[in-house]
Amino acid sequence: MKTHWLNRWEAVRSSFWFVPAMMVIIAIGLARIVVTLDHQLVHCSLTLPDVGFTGGAEGARSVLSTIAGSMVTVAGVAFSITIVALTLASSQFGPRLLRNFMRDPGNQYVLGTFIATFIYCLLVLSSVTHANGDAFVPRIAVNLALLLALFNVAVLIYFIHHVATSIQADNVVNGVYEELNQHIEHFFPDELGDSEPEPVQGDRNPTGLFHHVVAADSEGYLQAVDRQCLCQLAQQFDCRIELGYRAGEFIVKGGSIAVVQSDAEPEESLDAQLLDCMIVGKLRTPEQDPEFAVHQLVEVAVRALSPGINDPFTAMTCVDRLSAVLCTLTGRSFHSARWYDDDGQLRLEERPLTFTGILNAAFDQIRQHGKSDTAVTIRLLESLARIASYCRTSEQQDAVRRQAEMILRSSQDCLSEAQDLADIDQRFQAIQDELRQC
Repeated sequence: MKTHWLNRWEAVRSSFWFVPAMMVIIAIGLARIVVTLDHQLVHCSLTLPDVGFTGGAEGARSVLSTIAGSMVTVAGVAFSITIVALTLASSQFGPRLLRNFMRDPGNQYVLGTFIATFIYCLLVLSSVTHANGDAFVPRIAVNLALLLALFNVAVLIYFIHHVATSIQADNVVNGVYEELNQHIEHFFPDELGDSEPEPVQGDRNPTGLFHHVVAADSEGYLQAVDRQCLCQLAQQFDCRIELGYRAGEFIVKGGSIAVVQSDAEPEESLDAQLLDCMIVGKLRTPEQDPEFAVHQLVEVAVRALSPGINDPFTAMTCVDRLSAVLCTLTGRSFHSARWYDDDGQLRLEERPLTFTGILNAAFDQIRQHGKSDTAVTIRLLESLARIASYCRTSEQQDAVRRQAEMILRSSQDCLSEAQDLADIDQRFQAIQDELRQC
């Protein structure tokens, strides 16, 4: 249940409507409270000092109408600027990065401020009455509207500055890098140390006489897996579940999503309950997919290396950020892909996430698209040398060595300048030296 709620919360966070909608609700409540306060002051025959707005009903209507109309206009301009920024970001950095701009709290709060001020002014305007010589002017509410108008001017200036800086390449890369760091802290919080011994399997472990294939009932990306629910399900049916996919991978309808091994033929209800423990959607999400932000940085680098953009400096910035993340991962412990119940019986087994897989996800596409660019090739090798100096296990060393050898072979095939090849070979030897010292 928690996994499903987290998945829905991630979808809400990435939308434009949630924060503005909450701010509109606050504006409605604020308008009612302030107007009620003005009514109480009138009933108590209290007078306010002549500060701020001191006009009558017509003046109040004019002020509120002007502010409301201005806020609608500014909100339209802000939406237009946002759409232009999204279009530029999509064409230059990739459509998958639109999610980062949409969930940017700065954009959401700015749009919400303009719309909330408009709604507030409308509600206060409807409370202004002037009939039969008996006028009601909510002075506190009108003065608050004037303050909100001044505040919205400052918000508009901030918004223009924020949009201008948010679409700069370095800021985009840094934003994705910070999100990736947060995911690393979430997925790999433990420092690298001695692996804990796996529980000894009991005599009642399922022997696997029956192999039941569970077919996916829909196609899409596996967004999240409720492992606790699957372990409880396996314990309830006394079976072992083997997942064929990790979060972030694409599933075809009717394909094998899991295999259930048990001593007896499983019940028919098991398939539906097992599928309920997984969330399959149209889009890839980062909640259980540590490679999601890695692929975002890779996409920025690959687009920067395309002939239409031809920006190797942005690609090298992405490589630097990726190397920093991989250096951190060399000291983190990768969790086991085998899950046991309280009795030490193996209940769930999934495809493991490895350092080699993340390294390949980070460097493969950049290596393939940048093999004819000497500067990018050299930066890749320098980054691998930096990672090699942090390596602690043989798996990490083998992954770095394999990637460096592929970069060297690609450069030898695509580059003809002898001095460039000499520089590349020098960086390759530096990696070899670092690996020998580990």
